Amino acid sequence: MGDNPPKLVQLAMQSLLQNQALAISALEDLPCDLFPLLFLEALKRKCMKVLKAMVQVWPFPCLPLGPLINRQDQELLKISLGALNMLLAQKDRPRRCKLQVLDLTKEHQSFWNVWSGAIDTDTSQPPPKRRRNQLMEAFPGPGEKQPLRVTVDLSLKRCDENEPQNYLFEWAKQKKCLVQLCCRKLQIWEHCYCNVNELHPFSFLDPLELAYVEEVEVNCPLSLSTLAMFAPYLGKMKNLHKLFLSHIYVPECMSSKKQMERAAIFISQFSNFNCLQQLYMNRVSFLQGNLHQILRSLKTPLETLSITHCRLRKSDLKCLPRCLSTHQLKHLSLKGVSLIPVRPGMLQALLEQLAATLEILNLEDCGIEDSHLTAILPALSQCSKLTKLCFYGNHLSLAVLKNLLCHTARLNQLCLELYPVPLEAYDSPSAVRTQRGSLYCAELMDTLRAIRQPNMVSFGVEPCPKCGHSCFYYMDSILYCSRRPT
Repeated sequence: MGDNPPKLVQLAMQSLLQNQALAISALEDLPCDLFPLLFLEALKRKCMKVLKAMVQVWPFPCLPLGPLINRQDQELLKISLGALNMLLAQKDRPRRCKLQVLDLTKEHQSFWNVWSGAIDTDTSQPPPKRRRNQLMEAFPGPGEKQPLRVTVDLSLKRCDENEPQNYLFEWAKQKKCLVQLCCRKLQIWEHCYCNVNELHPFSFLDPLELAYVEEVEVNCPLSLSTLAMFAPYLGKMKNLHKLFLSHIYVPECMSSKKQMERAAIFISQFSNFNCLQQLYMNRVSFLQGNLHQILRSLKTPLETLSITHCRLRKSDLKCLPRCLSTHQLKHLSLKGVSLIPVRPGMLQALLEQLAATLEILNLEDCGIEDSHLTAILPALSQCSKLTKLCFYGNHLSLAVLKNLLCHTARLNQLCLELYPVPLEAYDSPSAVRTQRGSLYCAELMDTLRAIRQPNMVSFGVEPCPKCGHSCFYYMDSILYCSRRPT
């Protein structure tokens, strides 16, 4: 025999599955603890009739099927939905069936790990307690007469690459009164979904119970008009925790009046969010002049605010320290946002408010100069929980950078520090002297090591004199290109 001979319970499962009809008849009396083991063994042996029967008498509230479904082989999904068809058609459920949620997400691999591990344990003992499904905690499980809940994370790409999701959507439409299709994470990657119906481009979301959505990511370019069509769906996501928008553009032909109308439709939805914690907006062109309206609409404080590569007005920037929604930020990123229009006092006031909470601060490419940075240093030095700090891309002198490093003396939780190479290292804005930069970075590292022991520090140069892209001096003060030579 091998080093790991099968356990008796595993041999029993294998023996039982030699006759599928016998295995199905034994389900009524099979101990609950053995159901997951038999399910895994039946899946391994492709005993599809047994799997179908097991779904219909599943003795637990949740069947976390997602980790077991192979993207290349959707047979298990189709068999399971077929079993649910039969289950939902019955007036009375089988005595043993406790199924309330079919979970098609990938989150709960631990469920099967725990049960498969039970092969090596005494199965007469109850299994370890497992963390309840988050959706079941936020929304109490349905009663016997309420719809069966099917939970799924959706990543919408090209239509022809989403056959399993399309199959699930069609099945849910047919069972609309009997099934709740719930999505916790919704990602939209391809614009093709928005071309299905020009008048109702997001009608594909109609089968979803939108109140269950917790995370939304729009990763494809959308026009402001298309975003306004998405807004009514977004407004129904009252349990939304995270919203990520990228590359929202305003067509050149759109009038100012229409732009204001479309933006207002989208912005009005923010008052519907009861628990938004993370807001990411990257290259959102209509944000200029509208950010303050969004932040003032929020009901709860944000933990993350990331506004990157967006144009903002002075009124938008001034609202940052004034809005209640930004008073408890843990993560603040203004990468690529020009802070030149406002006085340093705005950022200083914001950092003073965030001294007790801020953990990540990204001010890359913000147009910060010596006078701006010097003004905020006292407030920055009070942010004792900072773990990551980025000032790449700003134009700072050697003396001010040294002053900055001195003000980080009490920031002993910093694990990543990103600074620009001092201005003195350049002959011109686009020409850095490599050796001179190395000497200055070594001088800065000596200053820092005299204050505290750093973890990871780098100094950014742009453009690289060799490859034309970004490059960095690390703690050894040697210049490294971000791209490897080809």
